[in-house]
Amino acid sequence: MSPARAALVRLAGRLLLPVTLAAAGLSVQAGNIYTCVSAKGQRITSDRPIAECLDRAQEMRNTDGSVKKVVAPTMTADERTAHEERLRAAMAAEALRRDAIRLDRNLLSRYPDEPRHHKARKAALEPLHTALASTERRLNELEHERKRLQDEAEFYKGRDLPRDLKNKFGNSQATLQAQQDAAQNHQAEINRINATYDQELTRLKRLWAGAAPGSVSPPASASATR
Repeated sequence: MSPARAALVRLAGRLLLPVTLAAAGLSVQAGNIYTCVSAKGQRITSDRPIAECLDRAQEMRNTDGSVKKVVAPTMTADERTAHEERLRAAMAAEALRRDAIRLDRNLLSRYPDEPRHHKARKAALEPLHTALASTERRLNELEHERKRLQDEAEFYKGRDLPRDLKNKFGNSQATLQAQQDAAQNHQAEINRINATYDQELTRLKRLWAGAAPGSVSPPASASATR
């Protein structure tokens, strides 16, 4: 078919489409004409989205037969669920990326160099080291006190201890346990803070070397809580 003849055929199709719709008894409104080829190969035209073509693209045509836009296939319930899951996953990934960039920028702003980071670590640990040293001194005192009580109890060997001495032993043991727990808690917090600063330092070294904020994985999430 020559180009001229093909053009005439297309023009005739556009001119005949409104007549075809009217003959089918459809109420044609501007911009509301849908046409598609069904799975059976039938060309269908309607004034609303065509049920037989929900699984394929449909053309929305103007009344002169020209294509106004192409309507994407309508998703099934399962397809829509999968699509929404993909959107949620993409949004979550983007949120993580933005958080990583924000965290890295905050780190670089707070610690422009390693000496600044070392100073911050030292300041964070200082009160805990002081508390731990105080607790350890108190533990030494309690150990000496317990030794004195044990020496005093030797006098009553083979006999019941006086109530007052028993109470002193009980109080000493309770205080000793409390101080031991405090020492363990101080040490655990020291270890946690050191681990946090170690992770930050590893991340910062890469950022100081020129890595783009957000490109170092995983994010140093612990820094956001301090």
